Amino acid sequence: MFFASRRHCWPLPAIQAQSYRASRSACAVLILIAATLLVRILFASSLGLGIDESYTVATGRHPQLSYFDHPPLAWWLSWGAGRLFETEAALAVRIPFVLLFALATWLMFSLTRLLFGEDAGVWAAVTLNFAPVLAWTSGTWVLPDGPLNVSLLAAVYCVSMALFVAGSAAPLWWLAAGACGGLALLAKLHGVFLFVGVGIFLITSPPHRRWLATPWPYAGIAVAIAIFTPVLIWNAQHDWASFAFQAGRGRMKEFELWAPLVALAGQALFLLPWVWLALMVCLARAISNRRTNDRAWLMACLALGPILVFTVIAWNGDQTHPHWAAPGYLMLFPLLGCQVAKGIESGRRYTRIWLIGTPVFLALLLGGVMTLAYLPWPAFAVPANSKNLLFDTLDWSGLEDELQARGILGRANIFVAATRWDEAGKIDYALRGGMPVLCLSKDPRGYGVLTRPLAHLGGDALIIGRNLSLDRVTNAYGSYFQSIEEMPPVTILHAGRPAFDLSLYLAHALRDPPRRPNLLHPLGDGTH
Repeated sequence: MFFASRRHCWPLPAIQAQSYRASRSACAVLILIAATLLVRILFASSLGLGIDESYTVATGRHPQLSYFDHPPLAWWLSWGAGRLFETEAALAVRIPFVLLFALATWLMFSLTRLLFGEDAGVWAAVTLNFAPVLAWTSGTWVLPDGPLNVSLLAAVYCVSMALFVAGSAAPLWWLAAGACGGLALLAKLHGVFLFVGVGIFLITSPPHRRWLATPWPYAGIAVAIAIFTPVLIWNAQHDWASFAFQAGRGRMKEFELWAPLVALAGQALFLLPWVWLALMVCLARAISNRRTNDRAWLMACLALGPILVFTVIAWNGDQTHPHWAAPGYLMLFPLLGCQVAKGIESGRRYTRIWLIGTPVFLALLLGGVMTLAYLPWPAFAVPANSKNLLFDTLDWSGLEDELQARGILGRANIFVAATRWDEAGKIDYALRGGMPVLCLSKDPRGYGVLTRPLAHLGGDALIIGRNLSLDRVTNAYGSYFQSIEEMPPVTILHAGRPAFDLSLYLAHALRDPPRRPNLLHPLGDGTH
C-alpha cells in the first residue's frame, strides 16, 4: 500500500516509521520539560527576589496600562499571580515565568522541527536549557524577558509556517505572527527586532521577496500595533516617559574603543562561553550559506539585530548589560540543534563531551547557588559594600517585623523615603504595601510616576537605606524637613547571621518635596 499525495508517493511503513519517530521526539521533549520544570521550581523557591523582581512586584501592585521602565506584561503577570495565590512569596510570583519557559522549550522544539527536522528539534530544546541567561534567569525570575522570549518563538514559528509550509493558509499565519509579535512588544521593546529581522529576510531572500508586494505582512504589523496600544496610550499620558528613558540609555557619553569586546565577553559569560562560541559558529555558517539555506538565513536575520545593536552601543561609554542581547542568541538555538544532531549522527566525540559536560557544570553552578541561599555565606565571598548577586536575592523580610516591633508600621501620617529606586523596590516588597513608599532621588524610575510627594506635605518620613551616614542624609534632605533624627539600624539576616544593616532616620514634617537631592550612594545601579 502507498500513501498518495500531490508531491510524494510514500510506502505506508515509511509513514508509520515517521509517525513513531515524531511521537518519540515529542515524548523526549515533554520529559525534558517535566524534569527541568521541577528543577526550575526548586530554583525559584530557593532564592529571594532580586532587585528588578522586587521592584516589579512592588510597583505592579498598582495596575496600569504600562510602566516607566518597560511595557506591562511582566508587571501584569506578577500582579495576577499574587492575586491568584493570595501571596507575593517568591515562588508564587515566579510561577508564570517558570511555566512560560516550559512553553518556550516546546516552541523551540516545534520551530526547529519545522525548519530542520525531528532530531534537530530535540537538541535545540535540550541546548536551550544550557543557557543560564535564557533558561535560569529569564526562564525563572520575574523579568520582562520571560514573556518576551516565548512570544518571539511563537511569532517566528508563525512566520516560518507562512514562508515555508502554509500555502493558501499563509495569510492567517501572517496575522498570527503579528499577534505574537504584539505580545513580544507588550513584554519588552526588544520585540521590535522581530519585525526588523523578518523585514531584512524578505528583502534579502529573492524566493520570498514577493511577500512584500502582498498586504499580509503589513496586516500582521497592524495587528501588533493594535496589541501594543496600551503602551502607546500610557506613554502619551506620561510625556512618552518609557521611550525617552530607553532612548537615553543609548545616548553617546564617551567613546570607549574596547567596550564592545567587553560586552561580547559578558554575553558569552551569561550564556556559558562554550555555548556562546557554538552559537557564533552557527551564526557564521548561516551567513556564509545564506544563498543556499534560506531557513538558516531567516534565523540569522532575527539574531543579528539584538546582538549587533547591544554590542555596538557599548561604544557610547554607557553601561550595557549582557542579557540585553539574549533575544538574538535565542534565535540561534535552532541552528545549534541542527549542528548537534549532525554531530551525534556522525559520531563526533567532542559533541558528546560537550553535551555531557555542559549540564554537569550547570548542575554544579545551580546547586552551588541554591546551597548558598540556605547556608551562611563565607566572609570572603561578600566583601563589604560590594554589589553582589547574593545580596541582590536576599529579601529584606526582617524590616517589616522590626518596624512592627517599634510601633512604626501603619502609623498615621508617615511614609517611607528610599534614596534609590532599587532599594525602594526592596523596601516596598518587604513591607507588603503596609506603608507608602516614595523614592526621593534623582532617578526614582517608576516611583516617580506612582507616588506624589506633594500628597505627604506635613507628614513624617522614615528614611531607609544601606550605608547612610547622618551627615549625608542631613545634607541631602535637611532643608526639606523640620528635623531629622537618627534611629537604631535594622539588621538584615541571612541563615541566622547578620548580612548587612539598614540605616534608619526619622524625618519630621515634610515641608517641600525634594526634587533633585544630591545623595550619592556606594551601590551601583540595578540591571532593570
